[in-house]
Amino acid sequence: MPGASLFTLLDDVASVLDDVALLTKTATQKTAGVLGDDLALNAQQVAGVAADRELSVVWAVARGSAINKLFLVPAALAISALMPWAITPLLMMGGLFLCYEGVEKILHARHKKEHDGDAHRPKLEEIANPAVDVVALEREKIRGAIRTDIVLSAEIIVITLGTVAEASFGTRVAVLCAIAVIMTVGVYGFVAGIVKLDDAGLALSRRSSHAAQALGRGLLAAAPYLMKGLSIAGTIAMFLVGGGILAHGIPPVHHLAESFREHGGVASWLVPPLLDGVTGLVGGALAVAVMAIIQRFRRGKAKAEH
Repeated sequence: MPGASLFTLLDDVASVLDDVALLTKTATQKTAGVLGDDLALNAQQVAGVAADRELSVVWAVARGSAINKLFLVPAALAISALMPWAITPLLMMGGLFLCYEGVEKILHARHKKEHDGDAHRPKLEEIANPAVDVVALEREKIRGAIRTDIVLSAEIIVITLGTVAEASFGTRVAVLCAIAVIMTVGVYGFVAGIVKLDDAGLALSRRSSHAAQALGRGLLAAAPYLMKGLSIAGTIAMFLVGGGILAHGIPPVHHLAESFREHGGVASWLVPPLLDGVTGLVGGALAVAVMAIIQRFRRGKAKAEH
């Protein structure tokens, strides 16, 4: 019957939409670990831009991020269709890269703190100099932010691809497109809010209301701590997400984590993330050590040639 066929079709569509919604939610949870670092990093990219140009710069970077994903999503779909065996190695590489970045951030944190003031001063002087082409400086910042976004977007797409690897091709397309849109709008929407937080605080602090003034002063005081908190949370998340990906590909660690999850209780939610974090920290440290050896070898080779 035509009516029965229509209801069957609607039921099938609803089932597909449920699958897409569930997988999108799962992929969002797994990729959320990248967002803390992504938010802080992109907010830092527009530091030093004139206040009236901050949103324009954020919009330009968001547009570049969307273009990045227009290339990354079809590439991911092509890999899943033509070379599905490559998904797990790519996922492991993405997880290892996250852990590597986390260790690099820890190792360079003190050095960065000591030199941030000296490094930032010339930039401020450069922006204040009327002879400097501010538009060119903005374009340089935008290009740098878009280059950084390529790596972060690729990590998000690869993690999502691993989540939907067993789904149908149509579901993979829908989930990857949904994640690309959600992450782009979410990240750069938050970045826009973060970079204008101090402006909002300043505007409120100038109001006649004592409550508004107090709120404004609070926002001004909280803005730098928010950036710091995002950076710390992002670093921790890099180890948890990257380590979780690595742990899933290491059978003994994966089985140990699953055994704790099955037992229930406090250990079921405390031990698996701890194992993921330790795995990420060890994997990242090994990657940094290997890269240091390679760089030392290259420097020695270059000196020998000269």
